[in-house]
Amino acid sequence: MYKKISILIVLTCFSWVSKAQIRINDPGKVAERQAENRANRKVDQAVDKGFDKMEEGIGNLFKKKDKKTKEEQPADKGEKQSNGSNESADAAGENTAVKAGKPTLQSYSKFDFIPGDKIVAVEDFSQDAIGDFPAKWNTNSSGEIVTIAGTEGKWLMLGPEGVFYPEFITKLPENFTLEFNLATTSEFSFYSGALRTVIAELADPAKSFSNWKWYDGNKAKGLELGLHPYSAGGKQGSATFDIFENQAESIMKNEKEIPAFHVPEHNVVKVSIWRQKSRLRLYVDDYKVWDLPRAFNPVTNYNFIAFSNQGYHREADRFFVSNLRLAVGAPDTRNKLITEGKFSTNGILFDVNSATIKPESFGVLKDIAAVLTENASVKVKIIGHTDADGEDGSNLALSKKRSESVKEALSRDFGIDKTRLETDGKGESEPVSPNTSAEGKANNRRVEFVKL
Repeated sequence: MYKKISILIVLTCFSWVSKAQIRINDPGKVAERQAENRANRKVDQAVDKGFDKMEEGIGNLFKKKDKKTKEEQPADKGEKQSNGSNESADAAGENTAVKAGKPTLQSYSKFDFIPGDKIVAVEDFSQDAIGDFPAKWNTNSSGEIVTIAGTEGKWLMLGPEGVFYPEFITKLPENFTLEFNLATTSEFSFYSGALRTVIAELADPAKSFSNWKWYDGNKAKGLELGLHPYSAGGKQGSATFDIFENQAESIMKNEKEIPAFHVPEHNVVKVSIWRQKSRLRLYVDDYKVWDLPRAFNPVTNYNFIAFSNQGYHREADRFFVSNLRLAVGAPDTRNKLITEGKFSTNGILFDVNSATIKPESFGVLKDIAAVLTENASVKVKIIGHTDADGEDGSNLALSKKRSESVKEALSRDFGIDKTRLETDGKGESEPVSPNTSAEGKANNRRVEFVKL
């Protein structure tokens, strides 16, 4: 008992850090937790677990322990950027652990998320240099672009307590989807604050974004979705939900356990938020956390998205975000395919430079399969398209392979007769947007279904 109290006293003596950038291989000291001490976490098991974790290697930002040997693993080189460029990700110091094994389409069998009709914002930080704060973001804290060994692309490492605001998102219609990848350092502290995703209406976001605080609502209208790698029981993660309507106190609260993402082999997750008018759905990987019919206020002009970090309990802790993707418009597969004779989707995703379908594509494939099942006489041609990065011939071959993969998935996983499915690939030859921006390239990477 005395040992635990002494550790806590030492941790509370950490000094505030300056607003200077934090280097990933020498993170320096960051702000101690100051908002609240997670008063609702009174379970003895969780307290003991939290103190035990505080005693382990506080100064090591990217320490990964093998379950059996507990030896540090060597850093691996990252794969190519997800935007298809030839730039390889640099290994960032010692590596952060990622999920063991690889999820499959079958493992996402309950995942019904379908992204919006058109991609309007993509942030993979490809335009930013390692070590810089991203040019299209603002903050009242600090942070920098890093790479995490074993993962694709670049990540924004969030600094101490503060607000992190993507300035390029200025309007959120009544139908949109927001996706991003979220990671934590291994052995993330039980007592560090949750990462909150803010969706709100602010009179002037550029001037007032830094005043947003989760505990007073900034007298604004909006909601917050909090994610923490621990729950009160210590073995699951936790999600919190709050709605603010021009008052200090939340008018709606909810808390729920979610799959854990704090353990070394499982500390990277995909977060998917889906708005349909007043309805909110939130997913963490394939797990549907909430499906709330009255979460969004139809008369609120939502124009602000940000990440709010409540503060870290110890210097080794960090949140990371990457691959943010905003799409607008309600999906309308049935009408477009059956009535208009053509349906195009950016929601079927593939591994980089590969025809392997990512498991988060399950919801879109399921939706297409349902339309084909209900219209048993309909035959379609599946056409793959790529962006303009890379060689023309390689892109053409890749697009054809991807259309074949979609055909195989519809047949194998959803029982669609292969004789109803033809395939083709157009490579980069038929763009729907200029290949001069991340958003344009993302819209060009698509799969098209044409009624025959």
